[in-house]
Amino acid sequence: MSGDHKTFLKGSPSQYVKLNVGGTLFYTTIGTLTKSDNMLRTMFSGRMEVLTDSDGWILIDRCGKHFGTILNYLRDGSVALPESFRETMELLAEAKYFLIEELTEACLQALNKKERDAEPICRVPLITSQREEQLLIMSTSKPVVKLLINRHNNKYSYTSTSDDNLLKNIELFDKLSLRFSGRVLFIKDVIGSTEICCWSFFGHGKKCAEVCCTSIVYATDKKHTKVEFPEARIYEETLGILLYESRNGPDQDLIQATSSRGAVGGLSCTSDEEEERSGLARLRSNKQNNQS
Repeated sequence: MSGDHKTFLKGSPSQYVKLNVGGTLFYTTIGTLTKSDNMLRTMFSGRMEVLTDSDGWILIDRCGKHFGTILNYLRDGSVALPESFRETMELLAEAKYFLIEELTEACLQALNKKERDAEPICRVPLITSQREEQLLIMSTSKPVVKLLINRHNNKYSYTSTSDDNLLKNIELFDKLSLRFSGRVLFIKDVIGSTEICCWSFFGHGKKCAEVCCTSIVYATDKKHTKVEFPEARIYEETLGILLYESRNGPDQDLIQATSSRGAVGGLSCTSDEEEERSGLARLRSNKQNNQS
């Protein structure tokens, strides 16, 4: 504008000046503006030209939205930062422009905290390939529980309870992932090409148990797919996998003591066939005792 002109401004700390920051008007002292080492001190200590209009307002070509917060920080040495992430980012931009290092650092710390607080407590990766699954399992120090769920893998019609049991498996997976989110890595596979509903349990990068929840049954000379919900066994395997939290490997005596089915050497778990043989042996023994 024709009335605008540049001048060097220098006065006593108690002298008041009028500021027009992006159309927002402020009234403060030179002492406040020159209180710390920043761009404003340079502007109002006579070392840098400032632009004024015909009414004596000093023009600063910045958004005035957060300039009041900057003045309060210069006055008191501290200020309440905005609660929203976006406004804190806006204040950070202004603090950087005016070279106010302490306020810049305070904004950065607040933003980092907001990002940490915004992180979900429980995260369940949805894997997109077998390679990604292996990378997740091998790169974590936590035990891993994987649920493969793919209703479309079915070749036959489902039994009447299958859909309900399928949902129960998903609900249990969600509950377990919330309960043990800090101790176990839960991953979900919805693109598996063979199984319909299958739980896998990994310790130190190796599979140690598997619970398959589907089977083929016959009814009226037709095959049907049956989805089961072996809740107790899934809980058992999930609790057992916690033994693999230690990097030194699980205590084999502890595995056998805490497993209702018993453990068979190394990291492998008891198979269904071995469980059936054990059960048949107990039945034969009971029958012989009754006959005697």
